[in-house]
Amino acid sequence: MTSDGQRLRAGLLVLLGALTALAPLTINLYLPAFPVIAAELGVGKGQVQLTMTATLVGLALGQLLVGSVSDAVGRRRPLLAAFAVYVVVSLGIAVASGIELLLVLRLAQGLVGSAGLVISMAVVRDTYDGYVVGRALSRLMLVVGVAPVLAPALGSQLLLVGSWRLLFVVLAVLGLVLLLLVALVMTESLPPELRRTGGTAAATRSYVALLRDPTFFGLVLVAGITMAGQFTYISASTFFFQQTYGLSAQQYGLVFGAGAVMVTLGTQVTGVLLGRVRPLRIVGGALVAALLGATAIAVVAVGVGTGPGRLVPLLLVILPTVGAVGMMLPAVPAIALARLSHDAGSAAALVGAAQFGMAAVGAPLSGLLGGSVLTMALVMMVAFALAGLIMIGVARREAGLRGAPP
Repeated sequence: MTSDGQRLRAGLLVLLGALTALAPLTINLYLPAFPVIAAELGVGKGQVQLTMTATLVGLALGQLLVGSVSDAVGRRRPLLAAFAVYVVVSLGIAVASGIELLLVLRLAQGLVGSAGLVISMAVVRDTYDGYVVGRALSRLMLVVGVAPVLAPALGSQLLLVGSWRLLFVVLAVLGLVLLLLVALVMTESLPPELRRTGGTAAATRSYVALLRDPTFFGLVLVAGITMAGQFTYISASTFFFQQTYGLSAQQYGLVFGAGAVMVTLGTQVTGVLLGRVRPLRIVGGALVAALLGATAIAVVAVGVGTGPGRLVPLLLVILPTVGAVGMMLPAVPAIALARLSHDAGSAAALVGAAQFGMAAVGAPLSGLLGGSVLTMALVMMVAFALAGLIMIGVARREAGLRGAPP
């Protein structure tokens, strides 16, 4: 690849960033409305949390489907189809009258909303090589960090002028804008001669071959389990910040945004370190920091207690913890994708599916186990410790292949 091709072209990254932003916006825009939705539909908070779980399951399954399809037919056409359906589904959610229909439509919204995320990563792999893949991904993860900053804050402000249904009208409009951008601006990054042939059987073989690679499989597990720990916090935060600590929806949006800023900073620290520090060391250090942070959250919950007036000590330990997770968001996919010259869509799909699939498991856990800050912290500790053990195995295997100490 030429030096011109290796440069991080601003126009391409802006477009890919816009496509990537749809998934976190889909997940987080309605977080401040959880208590309102529960009251209007007459359901418990656990049932409302399940609507997030449905979306995360959709995002996981959708990436497996769209990633594989994009390896066979190219990147552009699947995006056009997915965003067209996304607009229709979002409008359907805006008029949903019961929790059952809301669950089904949120699942569908996740399925088609996954296209921008997985195809953006595949386009990065189509376009760049080596450590530049990681740096390009760190720019996309900046968007993944900024979008959650904006989403709850925007959602809380929209609740001042309309109901929670307005939030999904806004998502429909965003989907339409992205549909037009792809149609008018985006060019195909995967030439026909590099596309996979063989239909469903070839797609299945591609996934099986990738998962048989112990290093890649380990990285997929680390990405997924880490995200499960993060989404335990994301899903629980809207209830305990508003109900336990007495924050308004608007105040919650600001506090959640502060956490998302830390995630953003973490992704950019990784972007600076890539090419200077081995990615495996970045992930290992970030996992240690995240585990220590989750432990500190548990200590604060027990030692300081919870309730109005006791928020500051909790924030002092939560913010660096989620920032450490942010460091892993570009680093783990960078390690996984940089090892592959083909099937980038399928590889990106497996990483993304693991992240959102495990996030779907983590999202309702805190609520199902009692919904306290301590419960949330314990779930996060288990997740980060397990991811750390797997990462040790990955590092040892890679060191053995190189004949160097881990």
